[in-house]
Parts: sequence; C-alpha cells; structure tokens
Amino acid sequence: MREHDVLSPDGTRIRAWRVDADGPDVLLCPGLGFAARAWPAFPARVHSWHHRGTLGSARPADESRVEVADHVADAIAVLDAAGVRRCVVAGWSTGVTLAAELALRHPERVSGLMLVAGPAGDSFAALPGVPAELGRLLGRSGAAALRAAGPLLDAVLHRVPLPATNIAFLETLRPFLRHDWRWYFTLALAFGRSPRLDLTGVTCPTTVLAGRYDPLTAPSSMVGPVSGLPQARVRMLPNTHFLPLESPSVLVEELVLLLERVKGVDSAVEDLALTARSRPRA
Repeated sequence: MREHDVLSPDGTRIRAWRVDADGPDVLLCPGLGFAARAWPAFPARVHSWHHRGTLGSARPADESRVEVADHVADAIAVLDAAGVRRCVVAGWSTGVTLAAELALRHPERVSGLMLVAGPAGDSFAALPGVPAELGRLLGRSGAAALRAAGPLLDAVLHRVPLPATNIAFLETLRPFLRHDWRWYFTLALAFGRSPRLDLTGVTCPTTVLAGRYDPLTAPSSMVGPVSGLPQARVRMLPNTHFLPLESPSVLVEELVLLLERVKGVDSAVEDLALTARSRPRA
C-alpha cells in the first residue's frame, strides 16, 4: 500500500491510498475513521482515501464542508488522480452512503456496487430494534454528547494500552483510538443528517452484505432499498457490523463474483452495440 495526497475541488488536501495488485480497478469508500488495514487484500487495484480531518487528510478551511456531497467530491478526485474513468465501488458502514450517492450522482463512473453493513443514508434511523424517529433522536443526541466530551475521550482513548495479542487487529485499532474525537463525531453527525437515498435509479450490478447481529444497522434497512433492483444480490452473514474484520474471505469472494457479473454485463452491452451497428442483410 502507498499513500499520496490529492486536492478536492474545494482545495482540501485528501490523503489517498492505493494497492497496485493485479486486477481491475476498485474504489473503496471507507467506514468513518477506519484505516486501510481494516479491509482484506482484494485481487484488484484498490483506490481509497481517508475522510476529511482523519488519518492524514486535512480538515477543510470551512469546517462545515463535511456533508456527503463533499466526501463524494473527494472520491471523484481520487479516481481522477488515478486516471480511473469507471470502476466497481465498495462501501462499508458510512461508506455505503458515499458509494450509493456516488452511483446516483455519477452513474457513468460506477460499474458495480458492493454495500457492506451500512444503510444508504439516514444512518441513525437504521438502528435495530427502535422506531426510525427514536433512532434519529438517540443517534443525534448521543453523537452530540460524545462530540462535547471529545477532549475527555481524547485524554482516555489516546492512552489506552493495547495488548499485543492479535497484531493485525491492533494495526486497525491503534489509529482508530488516536482520532480527535470532537472532530470524529462532527463527521458522524453530518452523515446522520444525510436523508435516505432512493436507489431505484441504480442499474449496475449490486451486492449487499448485511450482518444478522449488527448493533448499528438493521439488516432490513439494507435489504429494503435494493429489493426492487434488477441486478441486486443480497447475502446475510452471521456477523456484526465489522464484516471486513470478521469475514474477510467472504468480502473477497463476493467482490470477485461482482467483478464477474460486471464483466458479463459490459460484454452483453458491447455485443448489443455491435449488433446495432451491423449491416442489415440484403
């Protein structure tokens, strides 16, 4: 993996990262504040970035520029810098909202979608076991309280000793605990303000992976929005919210399958175009 900086259209410096493995290009829309190591090793040229103000990315000069549209602009900047015109896009947790919004705003850039353990917008309403309005109230008030307690969280979490038991897990957890927690929950509140997205306009092959025991995202909040899509595949896993860490091999398996589906669709479209341009028989 190697990191580099790109400039978003509003001038914010974004820390991007990529893995130059053999395979097609794939854009990963990250979960909020999680490092690259949270993802498994995919058989693809992987492109991604860190959210504004986290893990090496700068905060915007206007700190209100942390809405979903701003993150989508960052994603497009990452693709443009890499010279990627169109690719499969995967999102985890809050990254699901970004991946879905990217597909709706820029369908010409997205050949396929993999949505992992997260709703497409209105994230607080997706809390399992509570009505949507109560979920929004609990999510917003809880995130606001934690933002106010940010300095205290910094003082505690930045000093938490981590036992060297699982090195791979520690490499993911350590940078997460080092966040500026006031800023982290500023970002979380912005994601919570994003409305539920209507995915009926999505026409590309789509895969949804949901955790049956996810404490943050009710599986129904993921399955319902894609139930009418003609090319949607849904898989329920006996896991929680952290599917990339809990079932990395499943994510790899499903991405490979999605890439094959995308290839099949692209081939069919190309064949139709060739047929349309064929000379009529005499």
